[in-house]
Amino acid sequence: MSKAVNRLHPVSAVISSAKALKSMIFPLIVIIITNGFNFSFNFHSDNFWRTVFLFGIWGVGAILALVSGIVKWRTFVYWFEDGELRVKYGLFVKKKRYIPFERIQSLNYNEGIFHRLFGLVKVQVETAGSKDRKPEVELTAIRKEAADAIELEMRHTKNKANEQMNDDQMSNEQSLTEEVLAPMIYHMSIRDLLILAITSGGIGVVLSGVAAFIPQLSDIIPYEEIFNELADFAKIGAFLVALIVIFSLIVAWFVSFIITLINYYDYTVRTEDEKLIITKGLLEKKRITLPLNRIQAIRIVENPLRQLFGFATVVVESAGGNGGEGNDKKIALFPLIQKQDCLETLEQIFPDVNWRPELIYSPNRARPFFYRIDFIWLVPIIGACSYYFYPYGLLSLLLIPLTILIGIWQHKTAAYMIDGKQLTMQYRVFSRITFFMEKKRIQSIGTTQTYFQKRKNVMSVKATVMSGMTGMTGNVRNLEQQDAETIVSWYEH
Repeated sequence: MSKAVNRLHPVSAVISSAKALKSMIFPLIVIIITNGFNFSFNFHSDNFWRTVFLFGIWGVGAILALVSGIVKWRTFVYWFEDGELRVKYGLFVKKKRYIPFERIQSLNYNEGIFHRLFGLVKVQVETAGSKDRKPEVELTAIRKEAADAIELEMRHTKNKANEQMNDDQMSNEQSLTEEVLAPMIYHMSIRDLLILAITSGGIGVVLSGVAAFIPQLSDIIPYEEIFNELADFAKIGAFLVALIVIFSLIVAWFVSFIITLINYYDYTVRTEDEKLIITKGLLEKKRITLPLNRIQAIRIVENPLRQLFGFATVVVESAGGNGGEGNDKKIALFPLIQKQDCLETLEQIFPDVNWRPELIYSPNRARPFFYRIDFIWLVPIIGACSYYFYPYGLLSLLLIPLTILIGIWQHKTAAYMIDGKQLTMQYRVFSRITFFMEKKRIQSIGTTQTYFQKRKNVMSVKATVMSGMTGMTGNVRNLEQQDAETIVSWYEH
């Protein structure tokens, strides 16, 4: 093992400082806007001292951010010794972390704009014991050759421990970033990428982000006056208001379209050494390594529009780290794929799973349970709309047949199957979800039954697997009571 001490690239100081400054800019903008831009550097102005105080504090924070970035770069070192990745950092309080290579589950790579300019990569080291959805160690910026060296040292150690090191494996020490030896099992075409972006649900994220920002401007924007004027205008210009709403939705959809294109550009999945290697991204290229033994369950998600054209999304529920993919452990293995191709590919990766189950569906007598409870919240909404927005409010009556149709649709989807040590659940709210779980991965199974369900001998079943902080739960409602008891009995034994 090499005991040579390695340092981060100097660009890591810039990246760390920029990250800290980025977190400080938004609060500054909000403060400036909420104060109505009442700032002045004129000594005789009433706002002079407030301006100096605000920008002085922000300036001190910015200087500290720059200094902290430089300190982190200068004090952070790592090396290989005794089959471990060893890290030391800190200025006044020295911290050390020793990670045995046998414990490392995955090495994930990110290439942001700064990284790609200088041929660098950010490495996230994840182990089975990674906590709080954070990597065990993060190397902010190192050269790709240095990242390859970590990968090779890890392979050497694991091969030596398993007594499987041979000359062929030594000769296969090629660049990690080239991924020559990893066979590709999926690559998203430009056509599929466009379809994914067009049918993406990211519009909700954009609108929620805007909704979260707007209240910050309440001190300078007279929302009440604007609302009252819009209410008066709506009485005579409902058509124009509808056009404005439609235009806003189109803009939000376009933003989500661009974000999806950037995030999923050149999306590729490869297999290597019992691991799935995912690469993606246009501006920021990411490489995520997912060990197969960490996968807890797999969901095939088909939203109505994609289902109509035979497309699906495959989501992996993973225990442990996720390479920085959000705040949970859900990873889109195949963001968009033809349903038939999806099943064939999954059969190659997981040959022990039955991907074409013969499902047992919810009985016909359970159909009303899928929609009649919705009338509890529908009736007051319809009543209020009809009263306050008459005669247009009467259109809310269309919610009744729409709710019934959705309920019937959900009933036709609700099903399950037990095959040996595998449980498959199928259900929908709007998107159809087929949930594949192994018995040994299931954390808990529970049933619920109301008084009315008991009269009809139907029961709802939930199954939870480890994924993120709260787990991922599949829920099939209103199955035959005997079928629900069969699932519980299967799990108990």
